[in-house]
Amino acid sequence: MTFSPTRLLRATCLLVVVAVTVGFVSAITTATARKPKKLLVVTVTKGFRHQSLPTAEKVLQALGEQSRDFSVDYVRTDEEMRTKMTPAALKEYDGVVFASTTGDLPLPDREGFLDWIRAGHAFIGIHAAADTFHNYPPYIEMINGEFKTHGPQVSVDCIVEDAKHPATKGLSSPKTVFDEIYVLKNFDRNKVHMLLSLDKNPDQKDPNYNKPEYHPIAWTRMYGKGRVFYTALGHREDVLEADWYKQHLLGGIRWALNQAKGDAKPQKR
Repeated sequence: MTFSPTRLLRATCLLVVVAVTVGFVSAITTATARKPKKLLVVTVTKGFRHQSLPTAEKVLQALGEQSRDFSVDYVRTDEEMRTKMTPAALKEYDGVVFASTTGDLPLPDREGFLDWIRAGHAFIGIHAAADTFHNYPPYIEMINGEFKTHGPQVSVDCIVEDAKHPATKGLSSPKTVFDEIYVLKNFDRNKVHMLLSLDKNPDQKDPNYNKPEYHPIAWTRMYGKGRVFYTALGHREDVLEADWYKQHLLGGIRWALNQAKGDAKPQKR
């Protein structure tokens, strides 16, 4: 079979158009895949205020910039909370970080905030995020844990319960940490996927100190379509700045933003 020069020219042009189109679509897809998610970092407090909050903000911003997985915006004041955390304003973000928030925060719409998470957004809670909204049970239910007490800062051996999860991958087990360790209440192990835990009582003020007890430290869970990651660690500045903790936090954030695979199903016991 022979082709006239005109038909060959048309065929060649068609192939060029197809190639350019495929390349263009591929470039758009790649650019979309690399587009950073948007995180809202909340550091408002209505109770105890951690001196390490500026360090937490710095670490979170650096993790986003270095990984290129997310950018950060901040809510540091009541006024910023009222303007940036309405249901309409939250549509601009993919997730929120409660970095050692405390007390009853002036959210403009608490129910709307939880609905936003439930609809498929990320919630990352650091340390005192569990010392927040004690008088609002739906928040406690969402995070699945509530601060009860803590003893003096202490060295503990954290057991890695899921070595494959991005938030704990690469951590030795046990992982020795010196930090302020929370004792929690209103925690249901059957509703979370455990990442880190203790097998001894960490409260030196408690008569049962260092005796065998189960204490949760970090976990994941689904909240509707939303992803929740909580770590009780992160009181001290040197913990926040430690390389292993940064990897722990980044892995949890990436999982919560659906950028990394990891389990959220409760383990069988």
